[in-house]
Parts: sequence; structure tokens; C-alpha cells
Amino acid sequence: MNIVRYEPWHLIGRLHREIDQLFGDTHATSTSGGSTAANWVPSVDVHEEPERYTVHADLPGVEAKDIQVTADKGVLTIRGARRLEARENRKGFERLERITGDFVRQFSLPENARADDIRARHNNGVLEVVIPKQAAAEPRRVNVEVN
Repeated sequence: MNIVRYEPWHLIGRLHREIDQLFGDTHATSTSGGSTAANWVPSVDVHEEPERYTVHADLPGVEAKDIQVTADKGVLTIRGARRLEARENRKGFERLERITGDFVRQFSLPENARADDIRARHNNGVLEVVIPKQAAAEPRRVNVEVN
């Protein structure tokens, strides 16, 4: 006997997404130049360390050449696309559950982030974005002169 986890809200969310796709309505993410449609949203983990921030995005099936990471005006943007591989048309049943198409994730960068030194690496379907922190500014002590 298999134990099956019952999640009714997951099913309702999935039904909502499928109805939106049926009518051609996709999630739109506003960018500085207009809007870009996103078919799916990758899961991410954001971790803060003393010297940096790290963002890990799950991008299975997405090639590195299809990923674009930008930092502009205090916003980190991860965008790209997962493409469906070409298939032969055969008779029979088929079930496709993996979402394909464009994705966009945007994050506000903290004030102490060094946007010019951001690095990104793609390995085994996981994108790692490292955002170094600036050193905390030490208060400058001013000597008081005596007249």
C-alpha cells in the first residue's frame, strides 16, 4: 500500500494555471522596458553569509546558453527558457507534465551588494549566483582641535 499525500490546494492551483494557459493568459512580470510573459517560475533558495549572498535556482533541463543574469538599478534578474525537445509523432498515449517556455525571477539587491562583482555558475540543473557584499563602512573619527 502506498501512502499518498493529499494536497487539494495544489490541485486547484494547477487547474488555475491550466485554464490560464488554455485562454492564453500567462503570468507577466513587469520590467523596465515593458512586460515579459513567463510560463513558469523556478524555485530558488537565497542564503546570506557574512561576506556574500548566494542564490540557488533550480533550472532542470535549461541549458546555460538559455540563461541570462543581469543586475540593473538595484534589481537582480534571472531570465531564460526551457525548450521542449523535438519528438516524433507516434500513435499512442502521451503525458507531458514538465513546463516549458520562458521564466523570469527578480530580486531587489540590498544596499551593501557589489553589483559589479556578481558571478553566476550553472551546474547539473542548478544556477548559483554569488553576490559579494561591500565591507561595512567604519565611522571616521574626527579630532577636535583646541584653540
